[in-house]
Amino acid sequence: MAFTLELSQKAPNFSLPATDGNVYSLSAFDQNILVIFFTCNHCPYVKGSEEETIRTAKRYMPRGVGFVAINSNSKNTYEEDDFEHMRLKTHLPWPYLRDEDQSVAKAYGALRTPHFFVFDKNRKLVYTGREMDNPRDYTKSTVNDLTNALDELLAGKSVSKPMTNPVGCNVKWDGKDPHWMPADACDLV
Repeated sequence: MAFTLELSQKAPNFSLPATDGNVYSLSAFDQNILVIFFTCNHCPYVKGSEEETIRTAKRYMPRGVGFVAINSNSKNTYEEDDFEHMRLKTHLPWPYLRDEDQSVAKAYGALRTPHFFVFDKNRKLVYTGREMDNPRDYTKSTVNDLTNALDELLAGKSVSKPMTNPVGCNVKWDGKDPHWMPADACDLV
C-alpha cells in the first residue's frame, strides 16, 4: 500500500480543533467537492502561494467547493507552526485545523506543505498533489493543476491529470530530522 491515499480511496475521517474555536470532522463539510490541504505557517512555498490559494478558494467556494486546511507540522521543529501562531492567521477564508498528533497527516499520507487532496461528493479522492508548478512565487507559475482539476469536476468531467507531485517543504514529523520523509513515501508520478 502506498503512503499517500490512492485515487478513488475515501477520505479518512478526522476531528480536529480549528483556529475559529470550533472542532471539525469530515462530515462538517457537505459541499459537492472538497479540497483538503496540508499546510503550515513557516514554509516558504506556503507563504509564496497563499495569496493565490486564497483567491482560488474565494473563486470556487460560491460554486460548491469546500476548502479546509490542516497543519500537522511538529511545533518542536518549527515553533511558529504551533496552534497559538496559527490563530494569528485570521485572514484565511477556510477553517484552519490543527493535527497535533499528526495522525491525520499519516492517514492521508501528506508529504509536503502544501499538499492538496480533492474529493468528490462521495468523498472519493479524484486529485492529489500540487496546486501550481511554482508555489514559492505564484506569479511565476505557468500551470495551476488544482484549478484545472476543479474546472473539470465542475464541468462534469473526470480530472485529466489526477496526480502530480506536491511541491513544498516536507511535513515536519515530530522527533525526526526536518528533511525526513517516511520510507514508504515516494513520488506520486
